[in-house]
Amino acid sequence: MDSMELSWGARCAGLAFFGFSLCLAALGVVLLLVRRWPWCSCHVCRAYLTGSWAREFTNLGDWYAHLLRQSPTGTVHVHVLGCTVTANPANVEYMLKTRFDNFPKGKPFAAILGDLLGNGIFNVDGEAWRHQRKMASLELGSVAVRSYAYKIIAKEVETRLMPVLDDAADRGTVLDLQDVFRRFAFDTICKISFGLDPCCLDKEMPVSELAEAFDTASRLSAMRGAAASPLLWTMKRFLNIGSERELKKAIKLVDELAAAMIRERQKLGVGGSHDLLSRFMASTGVDAHAAVDDKFLRDIVVSFLLAGRDTVSSALTTLFMLLSKKPDVAAAMRAEAGGGEKGAVTYEHLKALHYTHAVLYENMRLFPPVQFDSKFCAAADVLPDGTYVKGEARVMYHPYAMGRMPHIWGTEKDAFRPERWLTGPGASFVPANPYKYPVFQAGQRVCLGKELAVTEMKAVSVAVVRAFDVEVVGENGRSGGGGAPRFVPGLTASISGGLPVRVRRLHT
Repeated sequence: MDSMELSWGARCAGLAFFGFSLCLAALGVVLLLVRRWPWCSCHVCRAYLTGSWAREFTNLGDWYAHLLRQSPTGTVHVHVLGCTVTANPANVEYMLKTRFDNFPKGKPFAAILGDLLGNGIFNVDGEAWRHQRKMASLELGSVAVRSYAYKIIAKEVETRLMPVLDDAADRGTVLDLQDVFRRFAFDTICKISFGLDPCCLDKEMPVSELAEAFDTASRLSAMRGAAASPLLWTMKRFLNIGSERELKKAIKLVDELAAAMIRERQKLGVGGSHDLLSRFMASTGVDAHAAVDDKFLRDIVVSFLLAGRDTVSSALTTLFMLLSKKPDVAAAMRAEAGGGEKGAVTYEHLKALHYTHAVLYENMRLFPPVQFDSKFCAAADVLPDGTYVKGEARVMYHPYAMGRMPHIWGTEKDAFRPERWLTGPGASFVPANPYKYPVFQAGQRVCLGKELAVTEMKAVSVAVVRAFDVEVVGENGRSGGGGAPRFVPGLTASISGGLPVRVRRLHT
């Protein structure tokens, strides 16, 4: 009897605590609305809170682009988020270069992504960032690493990607090309970064627990940043309910699988290995049997996955979505690369493909893999366009919107024109000012893996266009003829519903 009474009492206490917590959360929301709503009744904030922007625009990024085009300065305030959003290149340069130290990632950003990215290079500032940046720069700049990486990319294209597309062409089946590119990029980055092969792009298309958990964690972490107040997701995390409970499970699985990869790498040893994880371990004086900071290595693993998998697969997906509507561009790429010639393309050959390089950049102008990036203003500041930003406020620059600004790209801003990049001698590729095209960021945080990513995208796109005609089926092919694809909220751009295609072998 006593035990039953104790059990009942414990249950009542638990219910009381849960009820109290819900009341506290509700009170927090009420206080938030009371505090913000009176001075946040502008049409921008109301549209954001009510979601009414979706009546006219396919994606939140399209709505932001619309607002920024209407603004004389290319900058707007979204008060309900406590955020300044800009598409002004002068402001971007000021944040990323001129006043770099005053616009760090900041603690609020680190809190949003901290559960997933930990103290990895994308989520830290100051000395921790400089230390990881220096290490990554030394490794990614190494000729040995670049040679090692390209051999892996070329082999993955030849032995995995092309056979999958060949099989789809033979069968006449519809293939989700976004899924294929994700699997390809995941296998490739795991081999380059960890020296391990998850075999995601085998013909059987096996399910990867790590890839699925990583997708879930990325999507739900991005939802935190879109919340009107951090109170909303911090209370859900405290109560372990809803999206935060799902996020916790996904990150737990990511942690377990990352730990398994690290243990496997340690068993194999780091001596003489060219994969990035081994080189990081070796550069810190770690050998295969030493006690290491597994949390540090875990954060490196997750950072590499985010940088090397999602961005590359996103760019390749939108590229073939556009090429499906631009057969003349695909034909020009094919002619430049050597038509239907067989065999892998050499690294030197890829470097000489200026038109293909322009096609990749034009694709990422319209559909950057990372559509926006946030900084926090450490001390009150004034941006070059005259916008005042208070201390500890969030500032967002928006590459997706910047690719749609007439004052940056002219009246043909919406047109897919690779030729706009071929302004050098002999119609050679010339990059744009990085502050008007911050797809790879710019300044001190410019992407260290930029050259490797472009090489991988070139290798894939050239191999595919030389051998196949890719036709997008269904509504996700509409972007080439006007109208944007619908993107899933996430840290990187991902098309809702994938990219269904039919692949036809070219007869040459």
